[in-house]
Amino acid sequence: HEMATTASRVFALGRGSILGLARGAARPARAHAWRVAPAARFLSDGAKPEAPDIAKLVQEMMEKAKRAADAAPEPVDEGPAETVEGAGEKHRFEAETKQLLEIVAKSLYTDKEVFVRELISNASDALEKRRHLALTLGDAASAYAGEGELEIKVSCDSAKRLLVVQDSGLGMKREELVDNLGCIARSGSKAFMEQVKGAGADAGETAAAASNIIGRFGVGFYSVFMVADSVRVFSRHVESTDPEGMGYCWTSTGDGSYELAKANNVKVGTKIEITLKEKESEFSFKYNLERIIRKHSSFVTFPVKLDGERLNTLEPVWMKSKSSVSAEEHEDLYRHIGSAYDTPRYTLQFETDAPIAIKSVFYVPQSHKEKMGMGQQEPCVSLYSRKVLITPKCAEILPGWMRFVVGVVDSEDVPLNISRETMQDSALLRRLNTVLSSRLLKYLAEQGKKEPEGYLSFYKEFGKFLKEGACTDFSHQREILKLLRFESSATKPGEMTSLDEYISRMAPEQKDKLYFLVTSNRKAAESSAYMEVFRAAKTEVLWCYQEIDDFVFQNAGSYEGKQLVPAGAAELKLDGAAREGALTADETEALGKWMAAGPLAESVSDVVASLRLVDSPAVINEAGGQSAAMRRFMMMVDQGAQAATMPKQRLEINPAHPIIVKLAAMRATDEPLASLVAQQLFDNALIGAGMLDDARPMLGRLNDLLERSLAAGAAPAAEPAAATA
Repeated sequence: HEMATTASRVFALGRGSILGLARGAARPARAHAWRVAPAARFLSDGAKPEAPDIAKLVQEMMEKAKRAADAAPEPVDEGPAETVEGAGEKHRFEAETKQLLEIVAKSLYTDKEVFVRELISNASDALEKRRHLALTLGDAASAYAGEGELEIKVSCDSAKRLLVVQDSGLGMKREELVDNLGCIARSGSKAFMEQVKGAGADAGETAAAASNIIGRFGVGFYSVFMVADSVRVFSRHVESTDPEGMGYCWTSTGDGSYELAKANNVKVGTKIEITLKEKESEFSFKYNLERIIRKHSSFVTFPVKLDGERLNTLEPVWMKSKSSVSAEEHEDLYRHIGSAYDTPRYTLQFETDAPIAIKSVFYVPQSHKEKMGMGQQEPCVSLYSRKVLITPKCAEILPGWMRFVVGVVDSEDVPLNISRETMQDSALLRRLNTVLSSRLLKYLAEQGKKEPEGYLSFYKEFGKFLKEGACTDFSHQREILKLLRFESSATKPGEMTSLDEYISRMAPEQKDKLYFLVTSNRKAAESSAYMEVFRAAKTEVLWCYQEIDDFVFQNAGSYEGKQLVPAGAAELKLDGAAREGALTADETEALGKWMAAGPLAESVSDVVASLRLVDSPAVINEAGGQSAAMRRFMMMVDQGAQAATMPKQRLEINPAHPIIVKLAAMRATDEPLASLVAQQLFDNALIGAGMLDDARPMLGRLNDLLERSLAAGAAPAAEPAAATA
């Protein structure tokens, strides 16, 4: 028989899906061009694809290492083997159809192991059809109910390179074998659902069948030819009453023809025997098949057994109502999809109808791998459709900064490409991303209010991810900023506050400015020169202990109408009362000009009197300049360049501080020493601002100052000794 492709069905597959792959998305070496025929479009001039060779040495090692695990199981009496009766009829493919088969079977899929998923999905559909008909056909349903369990059996024989997938489903009649296997891109499952809807079946049962039927394109079966030398399909329809088990055998090598013959001893359902290519023998190893089935088909509705052992023992809890799912079920699912051993910190089960109908479940782990120096971890949320894995670790479902979240997103309506490996509508995927990430942020905000202590534990572990999101995810920046927590000058040690709580305590005189100070720890913040004016004004300051905090706030700029201002750039002033012993305005101006033109000529742009210092002699004014944390970020991008080109700073001096008062007098009596003191004052101010890149150059100056200080202290002590003599 020839394998047919109708013009309407080929076009329905989506020209973009096939053409995109043919143009190099899956096989760069393949080149195809569209040829317009009177009735259909076909792919032509396609070079025969070649699968990558598997090194013989690696293959031998694999076979030797796993031979024990793949030892043939104890023989089970399955009754007489199927036998083919008579010679089958043989027909050639048309040229265009053969080329399309090559595209579907050998270039459509990016991962060969997907063929196992496709066969199991087809088997599940056959079982679902039988289950549905048994429930809806009334008096005629007894033939569909059967006596055995509705299940999928998978077996393998590595010595023979044989893989068998068998189901006890609906089975196929002769004409159905011709229609479903002999016609590429004709979906028997889709036709079945159209038939069910047209028959006016019970709405509840129709919905159940619709949610469990997986297939839709009619090309999944042909993925088997990626790995198969030959394929035999034995099938017997459930309505068959032949006492000899008369069914049919469909055989093909995928090279241009197939045979169809009668067969004896065929059980109700479908049995697919695959003789694998020599270089694809890995798919006949039990350990490999178990890994693939658990990865792709763990949540198929019907039991999937590999050599008698059921593999899909987990429940797809996201398909159940929240109230019916136990904590143990959530833990089991979390450990399975997250390859974890702990219990989830948070669990969110969520479903929505916009932009498409989805059901999902998300988990927040106890910890993450990045803190152990293992590099950036992969996304941990996978895309499913009808409980079958489509895209593992899908990077597009959630923003990159949410990669710590583990979960599943399942949709019956998700628009997939023909290979069912990725979504086809990128705009829809972006909207889905927005909906899901917004719901997760809302959930975290709720937890912050509901269980503050538990949320702080989460924040200490995952705060870096939230801050990354605040810098990169502008569509959710406001919601992320709500989740941040910091210590402040108004909180006790170890106690953290949110931006909203800070705003609730703001005094009217703050004039819509929210102040923050980036420093190494609380002790450094308390002793910082920048805090002197805030203590005097009784104004709260957020204390941030990570360099990324500065980037977060400066990137945000404002929050809830409040400007985010670094403490070093604040314009607060002390009261204008003159302090005893302070330099006059003229004396301060003269000292500043001398420092800026003399010892600090290469380091400062200006030296002015400070209106915010109480106990410190000098401080760097960061207003309009580059903060220390931002400077370090820039140095990471262009190492060494920033250190060599540090911009000139604006230095503020305290006219009432004893060091400044004495420095003004010293420059007239001992200018060299005054220059050393001025330079040290500037470096001290840089240290206070966190801007000194390397302290080693000041060691010579410090030694000189120590030597002069000791010499000055030794001179008075020498005079009494001389008088005694």
